[in-house]
Amino acid sequence: MAEFEFVLSNGEKIPVFIQTRRGARNITLRPKTQPAREIHMSRPWMASNSAALKFLESKRKWVENIYAKCPQKCSLGPGDEIVIFDLRVGLVHDVAQRGNSFIQNDNGTYTLVVGGGADMFERRVRDFIKSEFLKRVKVIIRTVPREFWPARIALRDTTTRWGSCSTTGTMSFSWRLAFAPMDVMRYVVMHELAHVRHMDHSPEFWATVRELYGFGVERAKRWLTKNGVELHRYF
Repeated sequence: MAEFEFVLSNGEKIPVFIQTRRGARNITLRPKTQPAREIHMSRPWMASNSAALKFLESKRKWVENIYAKCPQKCSLGPGDEIVIFDLRVGLVHDVAQRGNSFIQNDNGTYTLVVGGGADMFERRVRDFIKSEFLKRVKVIIRTVPREFWPARIALRDTTTRWGSCSTTGTMSFSWRLAFAPMDVMRYVVMHELAHVRHMDHSPEFWATVRELYGFGVERAKRWLTKNGVELHRYF
Protein backbone atom coordinates (compact mmCIF):
# COMPACT_ATOMS: atom_id res chain seq x y z
CA MET A 1 0.00 0.00 0.00
CA ALA A 2 1.28 3.43 -0.95
CA GLU A 3 2.33 5.69 1.91
CA PHE A 4 2.03 8.89 -0.16
CA GLU A 5 -0.30 10.39 -2.77
CA PHE A 6 0.17 12.88 -5.58
CA VAL A 7 -3.01 14.88 -6.22
CA LEU A 8 -3.53 15.94 -9.83
CA SER A 9 -5.15 19.27 -10.65
CA ASN A 10 -8.38 17.43 -11.48
CA GLY A 11 -8.49 15.93 -7.99
CA GLU A 12 -7.40 12.42 -8.93
CA LYS A 13 -5.09 10.90 -6.31
CA ILE A 14 -2.14 8.93 -7.67
CA PRO A 15 -0.41 6.53 -5.23
CA VAL A 16 3.31 7.27 -4.78
CA PHE A 17 5.76 4.49 -3.92
CA ILE A 18 9.22 5.55 -2.74
CA GLN A 19 12.02 3.02 -2.55
CA THR A 20 15.44 3.55 -0.97
CA ARG A 21 18.33 2.22 -3.04
CA ARG A 22 21.85 1.94 -1.77
CA GLY A 23 24.32 3.05 -4.39
CA ALA A 24 21.82 5.38 -6.04
CA ARG A 25 23.12 8.91 -6.55
CA ASN A 26 19.96 10.69 -7.62
CA ILE A 27 16.23 10.66 -7.04
CA THR A 28 14.45 8.98 -9.94
CA LEU A 29 10.81 9.35 -10.96
CA ARG A 30 8.69 6.98 -13.05
CA PRO A 31 4.97 7.67 -13.55
CA LYS A 32 3.02 4.57 -14.64
CA THR A 33 -0.35 4.47 -16.40
CA GLN A 34 -0.69 0.70 -16.87
CA PRO A 35 -1.70 -1.68 -15.43
CA ALA A 36 -2.29 0.76 -12.56
CA ARG A 37 -1.88 4.52 -12.33
CA GLU A 38 1.02 4.87 -9.90
CA ILE A 39 4.17 6.90 -9.39
CA HIS A 40 7.31 4.96 -8.53
CA MET A 41 10.34 6.77 -7.12
CA SER A 42 13.73 5.74 -5.85
CA ARG A 43 16.09 7.78 -3.68
CA PRO A 44 19.59 7.47 -2.22
CA TRP A 45 19.55 6.25 1.37
CA MET A 46 20.82 9.64 2.55
CA ALA A 47 17.94 11.52 0.91
CA SER A 48 14.65 11.82 2.77
CA ASN A 49 11.15 11.03 1.58
CA SER A 50 10.30 14.71 1.88
CA ALA A 51 13.14 15.50 -0.52
CA ALA A 52 11.76 12.94 -2.98
CA LEU A 53 8.28 14.43 -2.72
CA LYS A 54 9.69 17.92 -3.25
CA PHE A 55 11.42 16.66 -6.38
CA LEU A 56 8.12 15.14 -7.54
CA GLU A 57 6.35 18.46 -7.04
CA SER A 58 9.04 20.22 -9.10
CA LYS A 59 8.10 17.90 -11.99
CA ARG A 60 4.36 18.50 -11.62
CA LYS A 61 3.83 19.91 -15.13
CA TRP A 62 5.50 16.90 -16.73
CA VAL A 63 3.64 14.40 -14.55
CA GLU A 64 0.29 16.11 -15.10
CA ASN A 65 0.87 15.99 -18.85
CA ILE A 66 1.54 12.23 -18.76
CA TYR A 67 -1.71 11.46 -16.95
CA ALA A 68 -3.68 13.95 -19.06
CA LYS A 69 -2.62 12.02 -22.18
CA CYS A 70 -3.67 8.73 -20.57
CA PRO A 71 -7.02 9.38 -18.90
CA GLN A 72 -8.24 7.20 -16.09
CA LYS A 73 -9.96 4.09 -17.40
CA CYS A 74 -13.70 3.80 -17.01
CA SER A 75 -15.11 0.33 -16.42
CA LEU A 76 -18.13 -0.84 -18.38
CA GLY A 77 -20.99 -2.93 -17.07
CA PRO A 78 -24.63 -3.81 -17.74
CA GLY A 79 -26.77 -0.67 -17.95
CA ASP A 80 -23.96 1.52 -19.27
CA GLU A 81 -24.16 3.29 -22.62
CA ILE A 82 -21.39 3.93 -25.13
CA VAL A 83 -21.15 5.62 -28.51
CA ILE A 84 -19.40 3.62 -31.24
CA PHE A 85 -19.50 4.26 -35.00
CA ASP A 86 -21.80 7.23 -34.30
CA LEU A 87 -24.32 4.83 -32.73
CA ARG A 88 -25.63 5.11 -29.20
CA VAL A 89 -25.42 1.61 -27.73
CA GLY A 90 -26.82 0.35 -24.43
CA LEU A 91 -25.10 -2.61 -22.79
CA VAL A 92 -27.10 -5.53 -21.41
CA HIS A 93 -25.90 -8.82 -19.89
CA ASP A 94 -27.67 -12.13 -20.45
CA VAL A 95 -25.81 -14.98 -18.75
CA ALA A 96 -28.02 -17.52 -20.54
CA GLN A 97 -26.90 -16.30 -23.96
CA ARG A 98 -23.78 -17.82 -25.48
CA GLY A 99 -22.75 -15.06 -27.89
CA ASN A 100 -23.56 -11.39 -28.43
CA SER A 101 -26.63 -9.84 -30.03
CA PHE A 102 -26.63 -6.38 -31.61
CA ILE A 103 -30.17 -5.02 -31.77
CA GLN A 104 -31.54 -1.84 -33.35
CA ASN A 105 -34.25 -0.25 -31.23
CA ASP A 106 -37.33 1.60 -32.48
CA ASN A 107 -36.01 4.94 -31.19
CA GLY A 108 -32.83 4.79 -33.28
CA THR A 109 -30.56 3.57 -30.49
CA TYR A 110 -28.96 0.14 -30.27
CA THR A 111 -28.56 -2.55 -27.65
CA LEU A 112 -25.62 -4.91 -27.32
CA VAL A 113 -26.69 -8.01 -25.40
CA VAL A 114 -23.57 -9.69 -24.04
CA GLY A 115 -23.64 -13.38 -23.18
CA GLY A 116 -21.41 -15.46 -20.94
CA GLY A 117 -20.20 -14.99 -17.41
CA ALA A 118 -20.04 -11.62 -15.70
CA ASP A 119 -16.25 -11.85 -15.45
CA MET A 120 -16.04 -11.84 -19.26
CA PHE A 121 -18.41 -8.92 -19.83
CA GLU A 122 -15.88 -6.18 -20.66
CA ARG A 123 -13.73 -8.52 -22.73
CA ARG A 124 -16.73 -9.55 -24.84
CA VAL A 125 -17.74 -5.91 -25.37
CA ARG A 126 -14.19 -5.06 -26.44
CA ASP A 127 -13.99 -8.04 -28.79
CA PHE A 128 -17.31 -7.09 -30.36
CA ILE A 129 -16.11 -3.52 -30.96
CA LYS A 130 -12.87 -4.74 -32.54
CA SER A 131 -14.73 -7.15 -34.81
CA GLU A 132 -17.20 -4.48 -35.93
CA PHE A 133 -14.41 -1.97 -36.43
CA LEU A 134 -12.58 -4.32 -38.81
CA LYS A 135 -15.79 -4.85 -40.80
CA ARG A 136 -16.31 -1.11 -41.19
CA VAL A 137 -12.69 -0.48 -42.17
CA LYS A 138 -13.05 -3.04 -44.97
CA VAL A 139 -16.24 -1.35 -46.18
CA ILE A 140 -14.48 2.02 -46.27
CA ILE A 141 -11.51 0.58 -48.16
CA ARG A 142 -13.79 -0.88 -50.82
CA THR A 143 -14.98 2.64 -51.71
CA VAL A 144 -11.59 3.54 -53.25
CA PRO A 145 -9.88 2.15 -56.37
CA ARG A 146 -8.38 -1.31 -55.93
CA GLU A 147 -4.86 0.03 -56.48
CA PHE A 148 -5.02 1.52 -52.96
CA TRP A 149 -6.20 -1.64 -51.20
CA PRO A 150 -3.79 -3.07 -48.61
CA ALA A 151 -2.44 -6.60 -48.74
CA ARG A 152 -3.35 -7.10 -45.09
CA ILE A 153 -5.17 -5.24 -42.31
CA ALA A 154 -4.05 -5.44 -38.67
CA LEU A 155 -5.65 -3.98 -35.56
CA ARG A 156 -3.49 -2.32 -32.92
CA ASP A 157 -3.97 -0.61 -29.56
CA THR A 158 -1.38 2.13 -29.81
CA THR A 159 -1.32 5.37 -27.82
CA THR A 160 0.50 7.64 -30.26
CA ARG A 161 -0.43 6.45 -33.77
CA TRP A 162 -3.91 5.91 -35.17
CA GLY A 163 -2.68 4.07 -38.23
CA SER A 164 0.38 2.97 -40.15
CA CYS A 165 1.26 1.58 -43.56
CA SER A 166 4.24 -0.70 -44.16
CA THR A 167 6.18 -1.16 -47.37
CA THR A 168 4.95 -4.77 -47.44
CA GLY A 169 1.37 -3.61 -47.88
CA THR A 170 0.14 -4.18 -44.33
CA MET A 171 -2.02 -1.40 -42.87
CA SER A 172 -2.55 -1.16 -39.14
CA PHE A 173 -5.30 0.78 -37.41
CA SER A 174 -6.08 1.53 -33.79
CA TRP A 175 -9.42 -0.12 -33.09
CA ARG A 176 -10.13 2.70 -30.62
CA LEU A 177 -11.16 4.79 -33.61
CA ALA A 178 -14.48 2.98 -33.16
CA PHE A 179 -15.21 5.59 -30.47
CA ALA A 180 -14.52 8.48 -32.88
CA PRO A 181 -17.02 9.97 -35.32
CA MET A 182 -17.24 7.96 -38.52
CA ASP A 183 -15.86 10.80 -40.63
CA VAL A 184 -12.75 10.87 -38.40
CA MET A 185 -12.36 7.11 -38.63
CA ARG A 186 -12.72 7.35 -42.40
CA TYR A 187 -10.07 10.10 -42.52
CA VAL A 188 -7.50 7.86 -40.80
CA VAL A 189 -8.25 5.03 -43.24
CA MET A 190 -7.85 7.35 -46.24
CA HIS A 191 -4.67 8.76 -44.74
CA GLU A 192 -3.09 5.32 -44.65
CA LEU A 193 -4.42 4.34 -48.08
CA ALA A 194 -2.75 7.45 -49.52
CA HIS A 195 0.58 6.05 -48.32
CA VAL A 196 0.28 3.34 -50.96
CA ARG A 197 1.10 6.04 -53.47
CA HIS A 198 3.29 8.30 -51.30
CA MET A 199 5.29 6.89 -48.36
CA ASP A 200 5.83 10.37 -46.95
CA HIS A 201 3.83 13.44 -45.94
CA SER A 202 4.65 15.54 -48.96
CA PRO A 203 2.22 17.98 -50.60
CA GLU A 204 1.52 15.23 -53.13
CA PHE A 205 0.59 12.87 -50.30
CA TRP A 206 -1.90 15.33 -48.81
CA ALA A 207 -3.35 15.94 -52.25
CA THR A 208 -4.00 12.19 -52.50
CA VAL A 209 -5.62 12.16 -49.04
CA ARG A 210 -7.99 14.92 -50.14
CA GLU A 211 -8.65 13.11 -53.41
CA LEU A 212 -9.72 9.99 -51.51
CA TYR A 213 -11.45 11.65 -48.56
CA GLY A 214 -13.02 14.73 -50.06
CA PHE A 215 -13.78 17.92 -48.15
CA GLY A 216 -13.08 18.03 -44.41
CA VAL A 217 -9.56 16.62 -43.98
CA GLU A 218 -8.40 19.47 -41.73
CA ARG A 219 -11.54 19.24 -39.62
CA ALA A 220 -10.97 15.52 -39.00
CA LYS A 221 -7.32 16.14 -38.11
CA ARG A 222 -8.32 18.84 -35.61
CA TRP A 223 -10.87 16.53 -33.99
CA LEU A 224 -8.23 13.86 -33.40
CA THR A 225 -5.76 16.36 -31.99
CA LYS A 226 -8.34 17.74 -29.58
CA ASN A 227 -10.22 14.59 -28.61
CA GLY A 228 -7.92 11.66 -29.35
CA VAL A 229 -7.06 11.10 -25.70
CA GLU A 230 -10.69 10.32 -24.89
CA LEU A 231 -10.64 7.32 -27.23
CA HIS A 232 -8.59 5.51 -24.58
CA ARG A 233 -11.02 5.96 -21.70
CA TYR A 234 -12.33 2.38 -21.82
CA PHE A 235 -10.56 -0.95 -21.45
